[in-house]
Amino acid sequence: MDEKSESILPKLTLIKVGGKIVEEEDSLNRFLDDFAAIEGRKVLIHGGGRSATKIATSLGVESKMVNGRRVTDAEMLKVVTMVYGGLVNKNIVAGLQARGINALGLTGVDMNIIRSVKRPVKDVDYGYVGDVNQVNAALFSYLLYRGVVPVLAPLTHDGEGHLLNTNADTIAGEVAKALAGFFDVTLVYCFEKKGVLRDENDDNSVIPQLTRADFDAYVADGTIQGGMIPKLENSFSAIDAGVYRVVITSASAINTGTGTVIKK
Repeated sequence: MDEKSESILPKLTLIKVGGKIVEEEDSLNRFLDDFAAIEGRKVLIHGGGRSATKIATSLGVESKMVNGRRVTDAEMLKVVTMVYGGLVNKNIVAGLQARGINALGLTGVDMNIIRSVKRPVKDVDYGYVGDVNQVNAALFSYLLYRGVVPVLAPLTHDGEGHLLNTNADTIAGEVAKALAGFFDVTLVYCFEKKGVLRDENDDNSVIPQLTRADFDAYVADGTIQGGMIPKLENSFSAIDAGVYRVVITSASAINTGTGTVIKK
């Protein structure tokens, strides 16, 4: 974005929060206090994987993970739909309503707000897992301009009656891209760490800013690895698509401006 467009477009904060934070009462309450304090228009996207695994186990449904991604067969799809779209989502919405935030709990199915295609089988058959191909940015904008705070569970659909489990980081990135034409978007990925770390064993070794060249060098030398790589790939893709800024930080720091900043 140029300086002119930055000054014209209204600001929007889009927060993606990991499941671990929203699945425990104390950490959820702290997070909701901080989220409620964010000024202006905002969107929340959440996970819930640990709860899904726990409830699946109690129901005798086996959890299978490949490269950190959940394999979603027909029985697991029932579990994640109940947990993500029901238990976790509505707990968050209830907590925000208690804090005076007019939140609306959604999946991608509701109002046809996010569509996906079922991931094709290559080396791995992930089952009922979706890759986002359409976001209804106009409808998101309609809700936001009326003071509604959308709270998105990581479920989408294919338009043919099939629910699809969809990665929450990816949803966050795709929604941010779609809304970049309507708002000056800051996308915040928050989790347990303070940001992207130079040393995973040192919580204070936060890399304050990252360019694409920095990222490539850190991946090449092994500083950045594992699940942080796709999170950062989503981040750079969002920046390339017009998102103003991406921040990776801890859930307790979403109002402090600290963490790792990715900016074009």
